[in-house]
Amino acid sequence: MKADELLKSYAAGVRDFTAANLSEANLREVNLSGAILDRAILDGANLSHANLAQTSLIEADLNGANLSHANLRGSNLGGAILDGATLDGAILDGVNLSQADLTVAKLIQANLSEAELQEANLKAANLDGADLSGADLTVADLTQANLTQADLSKTNLSGANLDGANIEGTILDENA
Repeated sequence: MKADELLKSYAAGVRDFTAANLSEANLREVNLSGAILDRAILDGANLSHANLAQTSLIEADLNGANLSHANLRGSNLGGAILDGATLDGAILDGVNLSQADLTVAKLIQANLSEAELQEANLKAANLDGADLSGADLTVADLTQANLTQADLSKTNLSGANLDGANIEGTILDENA
């Protein structure tokens, strides 16, 4: 499926794009809020500044995708592949990223407050200055992750692996 076909269908009221192949598509600044893109192939796609609020991207392939400054508020990315994706400044509050692969993903200054990241793979992810307040990182793998200046207040880190993680300047609850 080409990007222009997707946008025409969306404008006509279609919301279900399950398993669509949009590899390398330029979807910068598009509005796809409420769309269903489960198992869609969006590897290398440019979704920067896109409105993807309340979108379902369950098990979607976003490997190497650019989602910088995208609005993903309240979206479901459970089991999604975001290996090497750029999510700098993205709005991800209340998002479900359970069991998602975010290996070496860039999440600099991303808003992940209240996000569900249970069993997520965040190995070597860059979360510099990210807001993870109230997030659930139960059994998440944060090996070698950069959490410099990240806000981890009221964050659930039960069973999380922080081996080799940089937590310099990280905001943690005093009672945690």
